[in-house]
Amino acid sequence: MSKTVLLLVEDGFRDEEVIYPYYRFIEAGFDVKVVGPEKNKEYKGKFGVSIKSTLAPEDADINEIAAVIIPGGYAPGKMRLNKLMVNIVRNAFISSKIIASICHGGQMLVEADIVRGKNVTSWKGVATDLKNAGGNYLDQEVVVDGNLITSRMPEDLPAFCRTAISLIK
Repeated sequence: MSKTVLLLVEDGFRDEEVIYPYYRFIEAGFDVKVVGPEKNKEYKGKFGVSIKSTLAPEDADINEIAAVIIPGGYAPGKMRLNKLMVNIVRNAFISSKIIASICHGGQMLVEADIVRGKNVTSWKGVATDLKNAGGNYLDQEVVVDGNLITSRMPEDLPAFCRTAISLIK
């Protein structure tokens, strides 16, 4: 099994929802590739943390990964407008890769049309979007439904990362 994880970014990401999984997955032995709309570009979080992308979406090979992590903040609202970023999520889901989404990351799940009939959670402001897309919204720290892992907010990061890492291994 692959030890590569894709971490999706765009300007306005929720800082701790990028940094915490980034280092936690590296600590667990994964190769974390940061995917932004452009390769080798610095993306800035809501509170000023920046991270440089290592891949553009067209460079990401779904066959060579174990999972996709979608952090929240304002970034998912921007990423959902980028067809190539959305295709990463959709294609990874179809290929039965783990999709781990937290907070506003649920916007990407809606755009990829992968929540229909699934139990999911997110930041409460995305709950209606998930329900309208056919998801069964649960207000829980972490929700697992098949290869889909979702969490609500930064405070859920320990459970989110622990659950994702255990399901990938």
